[in-house]
Amino acid sequence: MDIVTPTKPRRPAIGRPVAVEGACALGDMALALLSERGEASGVALARQILEAYAAFDAEARLDFLHILAERFGPDPTRLSAAIEAYRANPGPRASTELFAAAEPPRQELIRRLNLAPGGTAYLVRMREDVLKAMKKHAALVAVDNDFSHLLSSWFNRGFLEIRRIDWTTPAHILEKVIRYEAVHEIASWGDLQRRLEPPDRRCFAFFHPALADEPLIFVEVALTTTVPDSIAPLLAEGRRPIAPHRARTAVFYSISNCQDGLKGVSFGNFLIKQVAEELKRELPSLRTFITLSPVPGFSAWLEGERKAPSSAVLRASDRKALEALDRPRWSDDPAAAKRARPALQSAIAHYFLRTKNGSGKPLDPVARFHLGNGARLERINWMGDASPKGLRQGAGFMVNYRYDLAQVEPNHEAYANRGEVVTSQGVKRMERPR
Repeated sequence: MDIVTPTKPRRPAIGRPVAVEGACALGDMALALLSERGEASGVALARQILEAYAAFDAEARLDFLHILAERFGPDPTRLSAAIEAYRANPGPRASTELFAAAEPPRQELIRRLNLAPGGTAYLVRMREDVLKAMKKHAALVAVDNDFSHLLSSWFNRGFLEIRRIDWTTPAHILEKVIRYEAVHEIASWGDLQRRLEPPDRRCFAFFHPALADEPLIFVEVALTTTVPDSIAPLLAEGRRPIAPHRARTAVFYSISNCQDGLKGVSFGNFLIKQVAEELKRELPSLRTFITLSPVPGFSAWLEGERKAPSSAVLRASDRKALEALDRPRWSDDPAAAKRARPALQSAIAHYFLRTKNGSGKPLDPVARFHLGNGARLERINWMGDASPKGLRQGAGFMVNYRYDLAQVEPNHEAYANRGEVVTSQGVKRMERPR
């Protein structure tokens, strides 16, 4: 792969309008930024590049991303020489040179772009474009690797600030909570008020200094006396709040990532554990920390099993009973739902306990998240979410994952090291003997 030497770019004068410049001109500006020595002029050039990229249409952005892939990778000649030098004489000097040769100039370019005012926000948006384009353009995987590496450092837990979101939070942040809610849609300001204002409700979010008023992830919490098996009562418009001191259970019923450009940067696990610790300090009466979670992948997996000529989990009688799922609002027919329930419960237990993705982890993405955080698969709830979305994605099921603060670390180790799904006996009994 050829690399254009950054000492010979066609450099436009700083301050020159670049919104109409093509991707190639922007690539030259990026090379100029890498060769820039003056901090002030470098910051100005970085700002130009980011603003120009933001003004591009989708086609021009894609062209620029390909330029990043093609012109800003490691120098093959230097890298080969560093590898041979290390093989011949391994040691600190050779390893340092090997490290320097292997790091793509893209990473230093991204670092310098980040110096511009608002640079981090621009770069997070740029990575959104990379993630979308990667599906059809494999060459951009290397670009994403560099973004992921740097963003994971910039957004590590040490830089994050936890804030409580309540009804007194500024409106521009509340608007973003409404927009970013990804699990249970917030239908109106009144709906949001019911989730934030009552004394038995809490909401917490992580923020980053570079994205001051942009929540990165937030969790909504219901304080209850018992472990819930259904979402509808928690969100009901006419429900009666309880006094916080009466609560024995904290229910994490919605966790929403807000920034698509930070996909793969993990801070959800830190948020849940920190919120649990803070709630425990505020309300010592709390005994149980648990989720009420959707099962977004179950219906698609089950549809594949139903269409397959043979299935390890479905019997002929199951297939007949599950024909009810082909009808809209099938759950409204009590007789059909009763016939389908045994087959569905056995299938979903199999789904959680046996199915794996290509990495050997549970197929369900929500399960991977919570089990990876050290939670236990506690209970699978029949008709936990009978909304159209709940039926469409998870056949109406919802799941309780339990965060036992004393067992989080052992559970995490069992999952990470042995792939073990830490599960209650109740869930295990749901699975039909094989």
